[in-house]
Amino acid sequence: MNPRRHAYESGFPAWTGEDDAPSLRVQETEPRQTKTNVLQGSSAAGARALGTQLVAFYFRAPVKAFFRTRVDYMQVARALNPAVQANAAWSWHQTTPGLLAHAVRTYGWGFIPRQILPPLVANATVGAILYTSYLQVLGALHQPASQQTKRVYPPPPLVSTFQAGFAAGALQSAVAAPLDALVVRFKVSDMLAGGHRSIYAYSKQKLFAIGLRGVFAGYSLSFAKEALGYGCFFAAFEYVKQQAYFRYLTWYYGSRPAARASDTHVIRPHFALEPAFLLLAGASASIAQQVVQHPIAKVQAVHYGRLESIDYATKTDAGTAKTYRHAYEQTFEQCQRQAEKAGGWRRWVYRGLVMNTLRQMPSTSAGLIVFELVRRRFGVGGLQEGVTIEYEDRKILLS
Repeated sequence: MNPRRHAYESGFPAWTGEDDAPSLRVQETEPRQTKTNVLQGSSAAGARALGTQLVAFYFRAPVKAFFRTRVDYMQVARALNPAVQANAAWSWHQTTPGLLAHAVRTYGWGFIPRQILPPLVANATVGAILYTSYLQVLGALHQPASQQTKRVYPPPPLVSTFQAGFAAGALQSAVAAPLDALVVRFKVSDMLAGGHRSIYAYSKQKLFAIGLRGVFAGYSLSFAKEALGYGCFFAAFEYVKQQAYFRYLTWYYGSRPAARASDTHVIRPHFALEPAFLLLAGASASIAQQVVQHPIAKVQAVHYGRLESIDYATKTDAGTAKTYRHAYEQTFEQCQRQAEKAGGWRRWVYRGLVMNTLRQMPSTSAGLIVFELVRRRFGVGGLQEGVTIEYEDRKILLS
């Protein structure tokens, strides 16, 4: 391995001279297995769901307020709870355990597999597809990332992580299109009035009714939001977690005076440094994602709000294609009116950005931390493998 060549290709690090270039000793390994990527993606998706629940419980607010999961798996339980419907003062009965306890007492244990598990499985599947496809695409774009090591070095360049995140977000948007179509049109009253025994039965009937064109109505906005958002999301995460972290190490430890000029120092960075950069990477990823997704989501919400009327129009009008084609034009006109009332497009699309970003940071950071820890834990060499960066007369050991 030629460390200087890899450092140049990856865009890291920005050394000032040939003598400053770091050298690296790392074991060559076999390509990463697909099943390992699936495990890592599933673990990260599960951590995001758990983090969402913990934050929601702490702030005593619905889950959707803190992380916009695609399918709210407590929606039916919440709609059937008399305390929630009566807008009663908050109590334990309105938390997730309380809602589940009431639903099980009233409708039996069969309520969980019929109304809770289908949305849970759908959310976990979409999250696993996102993280797994990201790892696969990144491995194809940046060869060191395809090695099953606990630490990727040289770190992938910014353009590779953005491309991998863009591809993963695009794939997720396509897989999740039926879920998005259902979320927009889902009404508990319709499900109960139709005599459907489960969310799965209701969803199947609803998707058949709206057809393929209805499922992908508004997909252009969803594609742009997911692909661009997750491109920025993973690019910011990987850059802060690796490039920024390595540059900080070489700057901080490289500037410390040596005891003797002839000494070669082996330095182990402080144990709190890497977790701190990992948390900072998660926060940076959330901010970068929201800056892109929040404006698109505003337009998307307006467009989705018109889908039911579009569905009705397509049932009574033979010009189905024309109806959907002009839907974007009408959405833009409606957005234009709202932006004028708010004082301009920028003020309208970025309204609520700060609070929305702060709400998503805890669960997003938790998911990314677990994603990174699982990726390292199942790397070849386990916890014993390390990377040494040689900088002048210093050896910085990354365990």
